[in-house]
Amino acid sequence: MASELFDRIRLNGDIPRHVAVIMDGNGRWARRRGLPRHLGHREGMKSVRECIRGADDIGVEILTLFAFSTENWQRPRREVSALMGLLKLYARREREELRRRGVEVHVLGELDRVDDATRKAVDAIVEGTRGGLGLRLNLMISYGAREEIVRAARALGGRIASGELAPEDVDEREFESELFTADLPDPDLLIRTSGEFRLSNFMLWQLAYTELHITPVLWPDFTREHLFEAVLDYQRRERRFGKVSTP
Repeated sequence: MASELFDRIRLNGDIPRHVAVIMDGNGRWARRRGLPRHLGHREGMKSVRECIRGADDIGVEILTLFAFSTENWQRPRREVSALMGLLKLYARREREELRRRGVEVHVLGELDRVDDATRKAVDAIVEGTRGGLGLRLNLMISYGAREEIVRAARALGGRIASGELAPEDVDEREFESELFTADLPDPDLLIRTSGEFRLSNFMLWQLAYTELHITPVLWPDFTREHLFEAVLDYQRRERRFGKVSTP
């Protein structure tokens, strides 16, 4: 099945350069099985591996995964602790394979809120994969889009106050330069698992013209086949960016 989908994708030729994923449904996956929520998060680590390998295999250049939101800090302390533990486990287990694949890991978000042990593990996977020439993997940790936009506006305000920037020179390019994704193209495709039709405070600026693919599959059940199906769906779209279709 996966090889057939892979062949179809390669024949179509138009591979999304940047794919973003809202990984949703770990808690529901666990609840349906009578398991604690943290086991759903742990199972979801397998899907992270599947998604990375699949994206790398078909030639996606940038993969951005929404790993932990600023709103997630409001969850019960035990669950937050379990999530931080899984981040440390992921960084330790996956670093070598990611390095071998040429995957370069970047971590984006308000990392000053992350505990020291998790921060060290995250820094280690970033340093251990630096210079990779293959897929760029962005892990969004302690990230919220509204907070990112406010942060960018505050930075621009500071530059104006210092005389570095004139108010009339503030445009989209200047604004984007203050975002966490300053050096990246906007996502071409957003995948959201678990069937929810909302953005959940994720990349609100960057997703303005992104193609959306919503799948009912819960994240721990997500495989590279589901990724390939999303890319095939993307390849059937006509991206007009507000313009009319070409006759």
